[in-house]
Amino acid sequence: MINYCPLDIKQANYYRKSLYCWLNVAEGGKRAGKNILNIMAYAETIENHPDKIHLVAGVTKATAEMNIMDSNGFGLEHYFEGRCYRGKYNKVECLFIQSRTGQKVVLVAGGKDSDSYRAIKGFSLGSVYITEANECHHTFVKECMDRTISSRERKIFFDINPKPPKHWFYTDILDYQDLLYKEGKNKLYNYAHFTLWNNQSLSDKTLKTVIATYDKSSLWYQADILGKRTSATGRIYTGYRARKVLKSRKEVADMNFSQLSIGVDVGGTDATVATLNGFTKGYREVCLVDGYYHKQGKESGYDHAKYAKEIVFKVLEWIDIYPILYASPIFVESADKLFRQALANELKRQGLLRITIVPAYKIDGIIDRIRLTNILINQERFFISEHMLPWIEAYENAVWSDEEYEKGEWVRVDDGSYPVDCLDSTEYGIQPFKPQLLRGGAFQ
Repeated sequence: MINYCPLDIKQANYYRKSLYCWLNVAEGGKRAGKNILNIMAYAETIENHPDKIHLVAGVTKATAEMNIMDSNGFGLEHYFEGRCYRGKYNKVECLFIQSRTGQKVVLVAGGKDSDSYRAIKGFSLGSVYITEANECHHTFVKECMDRTISSRERKIFFDINPKPPKHWFYTDILDYQDLLYKEGKNKLYNYAHFTLWNNQSLSDKTLKTVIATYDKSSLWYQADILGKRTSATGRIYTGYRARKVLKSRKEVADMNFSQLSIGVDVGGTDATVATLNGFTKGYREVCLVDGYYHKQGKESGYDHAKYAKEIVFKVLEWIDIYPILYASPIFVESADKLFRQALANELKRQGLLRITIVPAYKIDGIIDRIRLTNILINQERFFISEHMLPWIEAYENAVWSDEEYEKGEWVRVDDGSYPVDCLDSTEYGIQPFKPQLLRGGAFQ
């Protein structure tokens, strides 16, 4: 079993109260230690609980396995090492544990969907721990709570990331418990809010380095770092300042790029965009050098072959200025195989045989792409050539969707109010170099 780092005062108080409180809720920012703290408290609950059957859950079963059972060496399997084994109980995956008070069965379940609650129907649970509880479906969370009603020592643990103030988890569950607690009617309710600064495993140097990558006025910082319950209204790239980001053609020409890439977003009836990105030595800076932008209507538009010809014609122009582009990659919208084939055919026709076409990397999701851009902007390492007006408009006007955020999601508005395709195109060409760019920032 790996040793835990020391608890701070707030964490120690939360742990101490969890020993006798029925509802335990750890809320706050990312990497605040909420999950590890709850695992410690929940393991103690399992050790001494008089009931046999218990439950751990997450958005998916895999989430529960990763966050609670394993948790990078700090999970229940490691806490009870030598005293537990995997198996099934009434066809449900579980962890059998030999505790101080006899054998315990800890069921594992996922709660993402409206019918997820069916997996735990019929079980009487002594205790429940749901990680990222407010990401689960409300019917599942409520069923889990109901399943503990007959427990001889009712115990519920939640760890949650902040959501908008009117999110169902607050209105249906926590708001009423908060009210009872303030009125002195629910003293067995244990709530605490944690942030990075409570995580004793992070050094002061690491904290300062991490915090420096965020715009302190951004909603992202307010929610993910300070752990505040925020709405998503507002600009995404809040650190964007034209005087710091825009460069003249001459300034761009003097940047001496050591690496180039092209990102292409195929818009269908919307805009099709190709962005030429340049990286300076050591990936210290990235610049949007030039681009191709064509917005077509629903009644008329180009086919794949036409777009391929126009983009390759643009590539030929760029190669005249930047010969290293002849051996550079083009990252293309991964969902459009037909366009990639048309582009490959046109490149071959023009003799550009060393340029590789790569499906755009999307595994880490759009939020990771946005975060990388924000880091670069905040560190003043991201630039746009001042003639690229659609791209400038996109970065100045990109906003979060309030409607989607109320559902618990960070979603960039894509309603035609600004040229969002420019953002996708740019990100496709930059994201594959994320490791190099993050390392490059260390030399600033």
